[in-house]
Amino acid sequence: MGFREVNVEEVVINPFAKIGKEWMLITAGNQEKFNTMTASWGGMGVIWQKNAITTYIRPQRYTKEFIDANDLFTVSFYNEEHRSALNICGTLSGRHEDKVKKAGLTPYFAEGTVAFEQAEVIMVCKKMYHAQMPPENFVSGETVAKFYPEKDFHTMYVSEIVKMLVRE
Repeated sequence: MGFREVNVEEVVINPFAKIGKEWMLITAGNQEKFNTMTASWGGMGVIWQKNAITTYIRPQRYTKEFIDANDLFTVSFYNEEHRSALNICGTLSGRHEDKVKKAGLTPYFAEGTVAFEQAEVIMVCKKMYHAQMPPENFVSGETVAKFYPEKDFHTMYVSEIVKMLVRE
């Protein structure tokens, strides 16, 4: 089995379900070294006349080092049968152990970056903008108290979806 490229507008994705409930893997790096993380925060839309995805990564996440060091990364989506793999990738650090192996995922290299063969949909993304979310910009102190008790504010990445791959 492999993947085929499709036009991003051909794939119907409910971002509320795919990101918020089913989760996604954000992966960056190359064949020599990469890391992945599970995410359940993000959005999809159009900005600067580009099909885009917005992802959020905390400063302590190992994957952030790979996102910051590379122009491209992937966002990938999986069937429910891979929920345990996403749990592993969201709770273990690739800095300390081989969580990809532990999760039973097989790297898939495309466009000089990495995703996984088990994915149903892979988006190859190119960073266009990033900014740390400063505490003074939050309208509600309740949000800061609830989601940032450690003051580890996310960096927001707005990225163009440059290639969409779907499982054949």
